[in-house]
Amino acid sequence: MDNIELAFAGAAEQARMLATGAVTAPKLAELYLDRINRLDPELRAYRTVFADQARAEAAAAQERLDAGERLPLLGVPIAIKDDVDVAGATTTYGSNAHGPAPTRDAEVVRLLRDAGAVILGKTAVPEMMIWPFTETIAYGATHNPWDLARTPGGSSGGSAAAVAAGLAPIALGSDGAGSIRIPSTWCGLYGLKPQRDRVPLAPHDDAWCGMSVYGPLAHTVEDAALFLDVTCDKAMPGPQGGFVRAASRPPNRLRIALSVNVPPLVTAHRDAEQRAAVHQAGALLRELGHNVIVREIDYPKTGVYGHVLPRYFRGIYDDVRTLPHAERLDSRTRGMARIGRMISDARLAKIRAAEADFSARVLSIFDDVDVVITPGTATGPSRVGAYRRLGAVSTLSLVAARTPYQAAFNATGQPAAVVPWGLDRHGLPLSIQLVGRPYDEATLLALSAEIEADRPWADRRPPVS
Repeated sequence: MDNIELAFAGAAEQARMLATGAVTAPKLAELYLDRINRLDPELRAYRTVFADQARAEAAAAQERLDAGERLPLLGVPIAIKDDVDVAGATTTYGSNAHGPAPTRDAEVVRLLRDAGAVILGKTAVPEMMIWPFTETIAYGATHNPWDLARTPGGSSGGSAAAVAAGLAPIALGSDGAGSIRIPSTWCGLYGLKPQRDRVPLAPHDDAWCGMSVYGPLAHTVEDAALFLDVTCDKAMPGPQGGFVRAASRPPNRLRIALSVNVPPLVTAHRDAEQRAAVHQAGALLRELGHNVIVREIDYPKTGVYGHVLPRYFRGIYDDVRTLPHAERLDSRTRGMARIGRMISDARLAKIRAAEADFSARVLSIFDDVDVVITPGTATGPSRVGAYRRLGAVSTLSLVAARTPYQAAFNATGQPAAVVPWGLDRHGLPLSIQLVGRPYDEATLLALSAEIEADRPWADRRPPVS
């Protein structure tokens, strides 16, 4: 296997190679550090790279491998999104407003280290994780490896660009309103938003008023399943034998609904190629023996505006008021925080108390089906700098039209994944989104793996790779 194939082999395959001695942990770390050094100056996927630390961790991992120790990710490199704490490294949230470096790893990072992972660095984010594009005053713009003039998406944009370009085999992201699924779609990756609380958020529990979760951006379904096995809260309901096992078994005959409508009051671009991908997926799944129907999700009449947006705005405000230097935030971020400040504790409590009713209505479609398929996004990624001179509300209106299919499932808390589905007319990746019942990542992984076997995507490489 040459270096390019090794860089894109994925975390699960690399773990097997490390265990058998087909590759060493120091060689693997050096491969990625070299690629980052050569390719990241134009991509800007990483905010900071832990080169010396990664080399030391890889050397220690190899000693453990040589001693016969076996852990799920022993020696496998990983990139960490810059809203997650890594001890001794500043968590900037894409801003100069941050405080000092934390002294302890976030719980998810601790779990990854316990599994043997080697931390490569921290990936770029939009300021305070607000936007589905990754551009900041403090650190500049991150570019899509499929087209450097386009954004990779956000807010896990740096994580997506890094994995897509072969600068990491897998990356940690967070998703409060689509922030794993949007950049995974636009960078041609498999992205999974797990069930709420599946992966521990500590010390940032209840982020964005309960809407945010941590999850993987990966080359393969197996990679994402391995991430879940390593990081999941074992006390939560889960598949017998683990998520990797669930992904390796063909799903039973499923009832699948195709839905392309958007929540009421949302204006969407409704690109024909994105909607066509949903119906193409339906045709494939019928051929594979599943029962596929067309049925729209019954969103509440207030849509995302009445339930999701207040939590989004208030979450931004809650994050901003923890910063020691909030005056350094850009004006658009301050504008979003001002809106969030108007969401009182009493109003927020009322909204969160209504979550059960909101969820019941959205989930009613699952009375008759097992999985719902929607477009991954309404259209492709914007150009870098497209929103540079706009204010908070204007920017939000424009980006929401591109990404209307994600946030409702952050409010319900149920799992959702995006599966790569070829390239659009501009040569950019598009995807379909699979939405599962609460706590049922296992079915999503099994169905995703079945699609992957029929329409493999991992060998598609972007121009910058």
